[in-house]
Amino acid sequence: MSENELGAYLRGLRESVTPADVGLPAGPRRRTPGLRRSELAMLAGISVEYLARLEQGRDRHPSAQVLAALCDALQLPLESRAQLRHLLKAEEGHFMCGAAPMPAREVRPTVRALLDRLEPTPAVVRNLLGEAVAYTEAYARLMGPVGALDEDPPSLLRYVFTDPRARDAYPDWDHVADEQVALLHYDLSRRDPYVAELVKELTITAGAAFTDRLAAPSRLPSPTGVTRFVHPQVGELRLAYETLSLPEADGQHVLIHLPADATAGRALDRLQGLRPGGLRAVGD
Repeated sequence: MSENELGAYLRGLRESVTPADVGLPAGPRRRTPGLRRSELAMLAGISVEYLARLEQGRDRHPSAQVLAALCDALQLPLESRAQLRHLLKAEEGHFMCGAAPMPAREVRPTVRALLDRLEPTPAVVRNLLGEAVAYTEAYARLMGPVGALDEDPPSLLRYVFTDPRARDAYPDWDHVADEQVALLHYDLSRRDPYVAELVKELTITAGAAFTDRLAAPSRLPSPTGVTRFVHPQVGELRLAYETLSLPEADGQHVLIHLPADATAGRALDRLQGLRPGGLRAVGD
């Protein structure tokens, strides 16, 4: 990368944001375009001297937490946060440890056969990064229209924290976000470098919504429960879910969605093109 690209990008971001954009008075005799260093440093909770070092390229290895604080202070959109993350990775010359295997993005043939048997039930196999590595066609019809499968590979964790559509899809977004971080807390205990890299990425791209949850006391994720989900074609659904762990060597689990009541059952039947009653509600 070119000389001090990270610092230059940070300075450009600062100079493109006006005091009014972040709720500060403009004040008299303003010669600096955008925010002064002192103003951004105050908003981000860092020293002016350290911000100057970053912009001047005298420190090219800021922590993800510092960049997240700057992103939040500047109220940056996801695209700008992602660019900062990209520049930081380039500065670090970051390579994963070759001794650590990449979380599996393929499933065993018997697991694929299990998914086939589960049709027309929405079900997905997720790895330690929260990526959907295999899923039923019913799951695609449920999650595709809300944008949860747009990435390659799809990641529910990234979707929940970085895609604004997730807040419309999940009326109880806070609870869903809590559960996603609880899963990540559990996987962090394994000291997997790929999980740690994902944490660094989301610290920057998602900001406080993610980091505040990560800093909270850890708890075990709920392997079963009921969540509300809004589908653009069939409306709001109450979905029960069950989590089935695969062998530890797989590093994967199967998440299965079932209608939690008769209304959700009828809605899923319509979505899957089934006759009414094809998917029985839990407890029926």
